Amino acid sequence: MKRLLTIALMAIAAISAQAQQEIYETEMAVLDARGETLIKEYRELMKSDPKGEKATTQKRVTQLSAMLDSISVEQIKLVKRIIRENKDNQLPARYIKEAMYDLGYEGLKEALDPTAAYYNNPDMEKPKQLLASYEKRKPGTMFHELSMKDMNDQEVRLSLWAGKGNYVMVDFWASWCGPCRQEMPNVIQNYERYHTKGFEIVGVSFDQKKNAWVNAVQQMGMRWPQMSDLKGWQCSASDIYGVRSIPASVLLDPQGKIIAIDLRGKALGEKLKEIYGE
Repeated sequence: MKRLLTIALMAIAAISAQAQQEIYETEMAVLDARGETLIKEYRELMKSDPKGEKATTQKRVTQLSAMLDSISVEQIKLVKRIIRENKDNQLPARYIKEAMYDLGYEGLKEALDPTAAYYNNPDMEKPKQLLASYEKRKPGTMFHELSMKDMNDQEVRLSLWAGKGNYVMVDFWASWCGPCRQEMPNVIQNYERYHTKGFEIVGVSFDQKKNAWVNAVQQMGMRWPQMSDLKGWQCSASDIYGVRSIPASVLLDPQGKIIAIDLRGKALGEKLKEIYGE
């Protein structure tokens, strides 16, 4: 009788877990559908106005971008809830693997709890590698020196700017990186707004061809110091700072200590506003 009762309880637990998983999947599907609708509208806009020259197009694109950002925030909140509510089973594993870049350092560190039942799941291998790379540039540690050449082929070191009394963002990017180019107008806007207050940026390019690097800097109007060893993904910064994807960044305080990583979109402006005010 005891054995039958145990089997029955296990069956009930399995059914309950399956039901809960379906609830999560339904919630995520709703968010995905909302996102797809917005992306479809954006594509239609680009068909009718390929260069985005119309004021109405620009306004709507801005709105769509904000709405997509909002959906992404909701998705990450859902993933974090799934993690929090399922430490005793394997369910969070695939969600963590899919969302690992969006979780950020703190979120990924919390998700990779060694006591969680899913910790040794094979899907955790890449998230663990990513967390290990984050540890190389985690907030609270001092900046690591970089020595490369600038666009005039002069040897420069990161310490020329880091730890010299100003807040410095080290921006890891490349001319061939689409997301880097998409983010650059936001970086430029914040640089122009806060540079006179002491904010500095040092670009670290993951390019391999100097012409492509220099042309991109000039075309996009990046008016801050640049450095590169022109080794692509073999760039020394990749190992020293654990950069596995770009765009990536570290924000240094006036003493050269890392206080934030991978600030993009609104997050960059909000952090700088916190530091400098309006």
